[in-house]
Amino acid sequence: MDGILPLWKERGMTSHDCVFKLRKILKTKKVGHGGTLDPDVDGVLPICIGKGTKVIEYIQDSGKTYIGEITLGYSTTTEDVSGETVEVKEVTEVPTLAEIDQVMKSMEGTITQIPPMYSAVKVNGKRLYEYAREGLEVERPVRTAEIEYFKRTSEPVFNEGNKTVSWRFEVGCGKGTYVRTLAVDTGAKMGYPAHMSDLTRIGSGGFVAGNCLTLDQVAAKMTAEELDFLAPIEQVMTMFQRIDLTDSQYAIVKNGGFLELAAFPELIHDQLVSVYYKELLVSIYGQHPHKEAFLKPIKVLRNGQ
Repeated sequence: MDGILPLWKERGMTSHDCVFKLRKILKTKKVGHGGTLDPDVDGVLPICIGKGTKVIEYIQDSGKTYIGEITLGYSTTTEDVSGETVEVKEVTEVPTLAEIDQVMKSMEGTITQIPPMYSAVKVNGKRLYEYAREGLEVERPVRTAEIEYFKRTSEPVFNEGNKTVSWRFEVGCGKGTYVRTLAVDTGAKMGYPAHMSDLTRIGSGGFVAGNCLTLDQVAAKMTAEELDFLAPIEQVMTMFQRIDLTDSQYAIVKNGGFLELAAFPELIHDQLVSVYYKELLVSIYGQHPHKEAFLKPIKVLRNGQ
């Protein structure tokens, strides 16, 4: 069983919980996920199975799309609704649409973020959430994130009871983006403590919500022996340049040999290449670090054995 399962992760479980359950449902140990989702977040979670586990890192690096909600008026320890309140500042005047849109637009492109204390980033060999649970605050590394777009998708709603303002958003972003932090930083630019009050991932690894199955649906298909839920590895590995091998070239590749760049004049140098043979992705190649005229194998997916 090899391929990618577009899973719809439901709220209340971790990404690792999904992997653990799927190992039992699918009766295989070679299962991994293509990008962590917090327990309070639902949405698209690509699951790599069998040989598909060899491309996890590339799926994790792919762009992702989320919809969610930002709330101005108070911040939390976790930057989302699950944390304890840290700071409160009542919203006395609802921001204008122009103000909200201008601030969100200013956060598109390459930005810097400081990861939340409740995150899996490691500092001195220890994850930040471990420090946070011990009540410790440590210096966190500044990280770069790519925000393709960040837009408001609803009118702001004023909550008279707790003097907060909330609105819906959609964001397209690169790997390693903390959407929680994006919400907090949006609030800060508007002069208010804020948090991410809702989040759903609607796109990842080339999959969207309509492609996905829940754990229960996967289990039902396994019981019915309907094994049509796996996408081929080739479907998701479209982010690199592609070359198609001749029989003689494949004889080199299947033994881990180097390929001469001169044989592929269409390639852009210093970028990874998806190497195909008879319509199957067999390997990922890249520029040889010392022999400029050659490509070398970076990741072998299939070697004919």
